[in-house]
Amino acid sequence: MKFAVPAALALVLAFAASGVVAKTLTPQQQKMSTCSKDAHAKGLKGKDYKSFMSSCLKGGSSMPAKHAAHKTAAHKTAAQKTAAHKTAATHKSAAHKATTHSKRTAQRQKMRDCNLQAKMKKLKGAARKSFMSKCLKG
Repeated sequence: MKFAVPAALALVLAFAASGVVAKTLTPQQQKMSTCSKDAHAKGLKGKDYKSFMSSCLKGGSSMPAKHAAHKTAAHKTAAQKTAAHKTAATHKSAAHKATTHSKRTAQRQKMRDCNLQAKMKKLKGAARKSFMSKCLKG
């Protein structure tokens, strides 16, 4: 017991001398910390939190003003070019998206119907798998 206090003191001094000091945050870590604090201050959770963090970290409009000021004119120009490209692509693919969405919706409805039929027949295992395959094909 006599040696416990001096040993603890020596251990503390050894860590202090070795340079174990609070690590400074990188600019990205600072940005993440600020965005996270803003999201928590707004009470965001789940998908809203993720969406806010993504937008904030990318430098979106929800980013605090002190960080948004660090964007250079070159970054803004590139962002504007990307936005213009996305807008043009959106117009071309709108019909494709509508078609894909209606096919997906029809497939989901078919899955629901087949699943309900399998449930009503109380099918399980291989019999259910076989039934679902046939039902979904035609």
